[in-house]
Amino acid sequence: MSGRAAKDCTDMSEVREEIDRIDMELVDLIAQRFSYVDRAWQLKSNPGDAYVPWRIQQVIDKVKQHAVGKGLPPALAEALWRQMIGWFVQYEEEKLRHQIENNGGQGS
Repeated sequence: MSGRAAKDCTDMSEVREEIDRIDMELVDLIAQRFSYVDRAWQLKSNPGDAYVPWRIQQVIDKVKQHAVGKGLPPALAEALWRQMIGWFVQYEEEKLRHQIENNGGQGS
């Protein structure tokens, strides 16, 4: 759903309406990303597989580069993604530990 451009907002209620609309779109996109993270842990065999530093850096680098192209401060994009990735890594580790516990100490 497309809204009005920021420059076309004439008062704070219009700005807030657009921010709320964008927030809902962001939640939808994060939910999509989460579905892939949820699948990823199922394809891994132990909690150590959740934290992959080179892949995290690869994602951060891509996001920062894209942010620059969109006029967004790359430091903001990096901070947001590091927070989100950190949460997802912790989620995967917990799921994998639980899976091992339920399999009597055996990986998948």
